[in-house]
Amino acid sequence: MGIQSQHDNPARRDAAGGFPVLPDYQGACLSNVVPALLGPPAASEWLPPPVREAKAVVLLLVDGMGWEQLQDRAELTPVLSAMEGGPITTVAPTTTTTALTSLTTGAAPGEHGLIGYQIHIGGRVLNALRWTAGAKPSDARKTMVPEQVQTRPAFFGRRVPAVGRSEFRGTGFTRAHLDGVDYKGYKLTSSIAVEVQMLVDAGAPLVYAYYDGPDRIAHEHGFGPHLDAEFAEVDRLAAQMLAVLPPEAALLVISDHGLVMVGDNKVELARDVLAHTAVVSGEARFRWLHARPGRARELFAAAGERYGSQSLVVQRQRVLDEGWFGPRVGSEARSRMGDVALVARDPVAFVEPRPKSPPSSGRDGGDGKPPFQLIARHGSLTSAEVLVPCLGAFGTRA
Repeated sequence: MGIQSQHDNPARRDAAGGFPVLPDYQGACLSNVVPALLGPPAASEWLPPPVREAKAVVLLLVDGMGWEQLQDRAELTPVLSAMEGGPITTVAPTTTTTALTSLTTGAAPGEHGLIGYQIHIGGRVLNALRWTAGAKPSDARKTMVPEQVQTRPAFFGRRVPAVGRSEFRGTGFTRAHLDGVDYKGYKLTSSIAVEVQMLVDAGAPLVYAYYDGPDRIAHEHGFGPHLDAEFAEVDRLAAQMLAVLPPEAALLVISDHGLVMVGDNKVELARDVLAHTAVVSGEARFRWLHARPGRARELFAAAGERYGSQSLVVQRQRVLDEGWFGPRVGSEARSRMGDVALVARDPVAFVEPRPKSPPSSGRDGGDGKPPFQLIARHGSLTSAEVLVPCLGAFGTRA
């Protein structure tokens, strides 16, 4: 694999060992994929050639399939390895809610405002993936209306068909990042290619499809034979989709984030840090600390002393000055940020101390309580989490 249109991407240069690896919001970035597909040809020069030349494009987002993890399993993914393209950057933080919203709206996180897995909005912390809020999390779709929390239209208001899991239809997060699309639900992976073929044959110039197998498996089983088998399954899915697409159509495979093995390396936030903290938001590898009134400086000092060896401890102003969430940050996104961020450098997860309680179900793992121990995680700005594939090929149907 090798990107066809190389350009000087500072994030990609830093990936050789630098930290943090910042999103390339001005170039080859997840937030620019849909604008490139729907915009003028000049905007798409960094996309794989088959995608730039195709009459129709199927955009397949594979949740949790980072570039580095894919490279490590090249022998298991011959179809993906034969496709044209290379790595691009996702957005910050490297989490599903933020990245998928940037993908579908074509906006950086600072513009669309879904800045993490857990977001502090109006005095409450919203779990944006499950769309729940409160000390005893409950459905927040009526009190925190998804279309009002995130107001940018998907695909710039065009009615692009989206193929996703049936159980995600109508959820708060689906409404927030896919409002107005023609949603086609599937129950089994084998149906994805079938739905895609029907839509392309009906004349759709752009079809969006979502598959979350690698993310689910890595959270529960980490890096090992289960994840290897899942990458092989993604490769089979790509082969199925190419086989049903005519030669004038192309498949574009991308992802929302990569993953890091964390295992039991959980760091509970210390009492001396929480003493200055009013609210905790974000996710376990990109943790926002919201200071008590008048204690932002003390919070920064305490967090730096405690966690400076394991993470980058930064104040909100640095995040804004360096454009971590994009060159433009609206007032709503700014108000949802904490005063201090813990951005994990080491393979650790920053979690809140909490009493033991029965686990609840969940499909992602910023810092919620899924029914299993989260082994692999994401959210931070290491190259393993930031770099994602951007691969294209023409359909092969006769």
